Amino acid sequence: MTAELPEPAWLRPTDPERRWPVTLAVVVMVALQATLPDRLTLGPRWLLPALEIAMAMVLIAADPMRVKRDTPALRMVALALIALASLGNAWSVAMLVRDILTGHDTGSAATLVAVGGAIYLLNVLSFAVWFWELDRGGPAERARGTDPYPDFLFPPMTSPHLAPKDWEPYFLDYLYLAFTNATAFSPTDTLPLSRWAKAAMALESAIALLIAVLLIAKAVNSLP
Repeated sequence: MTAELPEPAWLRPTDPERRWPVTLAVVVMVALQATLPDRLTLGPRWLLPALEIAMAMVLIAADPMRVKRDTPALRMVALALIALASLGNAWSVAMLVRDILTGHDTGSAATLVAVGGAIYLLNVLSFAVWFWELDRGGPAERARGTDPYPDFLFPPMTSPHLAPKDWEPYFLDYLYLAFTNATAFSPTDTLPLSRWAKAAMALESAIALLIAVLLIAKAVNSLP
């Protein structure tokens, strides 16, 4: 008689996830937004970073160490935070594309690469937080193990014998997913299962590809 394998951690209630990794990602996003030229920012340079910091402080005050509270109000604040960051990034992408296509002075090739790199990294971080915030209802719901149907299929889920018995996806896994998706312009080792996950990954890849193509073309033409 074959012994049954223990239920994997991502399917059973586990300890809530630590907040500091995603908080660090938000801090990096705010810092990157502050480095962008005024023409690429939505509204005054300080507006979006100030709103994002205020929302992040509310979330930290509610759950200073681990993400375990999931009230409708806190959920709304968390989604509004990443929505604001994504809106700012979308505006920056649109303005950068406009500048490149209309022949606007974008500075030297080094300056253009630095600005484009910051926007590219903002794209990766914002989608990483989206993936982390929405997969199986968010971090608090994942800790409770209430939704058995994942939106993203990570390799340890398909080969549990190759991973520790307490393995479950954390923010770094979603950051790696967002980075590889933006770099390869397609899924790599993690597959999207739900329709929203497929749409989000397609959108991230499209934005990354647009930035890369236009940035390389403009930077090459700006070289002496």
